[in-house]
Amino acid sequence: MHGTHNTQLAERPSETAGTITRSQTLLFAAAVGIIVTNLFAPQTLVGLIGPSLGAAASESGIVSMATLLGYAAGLFFLVPLSDLVENRALVLRMLSAAALAAAVASFAPSAASLLVVLFVLGAACSCIQVLVPVAASMAPPRQDGRVIGDVMSGLMIGILLSRPLASLVADAFGWRAFYGISAAALALLAILLGLTLPRRRPLAHSSYAALLVSLFDLLRQEPVLRRRALTASLVMAAFSVFWTAVALRLAAPPFELGQRGIASFALAGAGGAAVTPIFGRAGDRGFTRPATVLCHLGLIAALGLADWAGAAAAGAWLPLLLMGASAVLLDIGVIGDQTLGRRAVNLLRPKARGRLNGLFVGIFFIGGAVGSLLAGIAWAWGGWNAVCAAGAVFGIAALVVDWVG
Repeated sequence: MHGTHNTQLAERPSETAGTITRSQTLLFAAAVGIIVTNLFAPQTLVGLIGPSLGAAASESGIVSMATLLGYAAGLFFLVPLSDLVENRALVLRMLSAAALAAAVASFAPSAASLLVVLFVLGAACSCIQVLVPVAASMAPPRQDGRVIGDVMSGLMIGILLSRPLASLVADAFGWRAFYGISAAALALLAILLGLTLPRRRPLAHSSYAALLVSLFDLLRQEPVLRRRALTASLVMAAFSVFWTAVALRLAAPPFELGQRGIASFALAGAGGAAVTPIFGRAGDRGFTRPATVLCHLGLIAALGLADWAGAAAAGAWLPLLLMGASAVLLDIGVIGDQTLGRRAVNLLRPKARGRLNGLFVGIFFIGGAVGSLLAGIAWAWGGWNAVCAAGAVFGIAALVVDWVG
């Protein structure tokens, strides 16, 4: 009886293929968008969280680092479980853990306890990378690319709105309210997906340990993966350095922005995402290398402009506009590098695409975590100038990798 039950589950993916509806696609897109807000929201909340829990300025970046580092750990150690266990149960358990972690975060009494909870929250949020293959398995034949594109658009919207949304909520109700609202949203998602998701048990032919070992084998055997993941991690570090510290700079003279003003700034800076299709087409036409170098040069220029704008002592409007322009240029460089990198990695081994993407995303989130940590240290050591210099060093390092590669 037990063997029959397993056989039915193993066949289930073929039974559900082609059954995804437009409303289900929208639910998947909304789900990944809501989940991902927890990864980037801390970047705009560090100025509130640190002082309220008695953390020093040099330690503020650790708050943002904890969630990103947890997400990277989830990609390496939890997402591979999707190749072994039934996916619906895995998603619901991870979402439930995320909701519980967010709820605990809203009551965290100390910085140390919050860091532990945010690490767990980040790891549980890696269920995003389990949901996307489930959505693809439900797509009609030869339309999985369209479904994945629709779902990933929800992810991008979530990333773009996470910082301004967190700022607005914190301005109105405090930073703890953001995690309370997030816990409720994640719990509601778990209920909706529990009613919607089909069962999907993969036909695994290896153990969990063998899957983990295969990640290191892929990294050792694919130089393109190593190079693209390294540059992605370097530019993500520069991105995190800027966005973790910019809220602290904008709150200081001459800008003196509140959480609402910082939210507007973050929303304006997200405009760089509009160029994503341009870099995709550049890669298709064989311009991957020059386009990548251009991204890294643009990133360095953005940090130079941000440094100059942040040095203003009076007349906030022009420096603020220039700071906004630097944020857009920075986002263009980071998104362009990741678009070109993801394209290159996806062309390597179609049968290992899930693990390749997990490695690529996990490594660049480690870079983001390192950048978040250094942002607080640089801010405490040398202020905004040191922050921009640290980000520029990561951009220069990416250019060196381009040259060596």
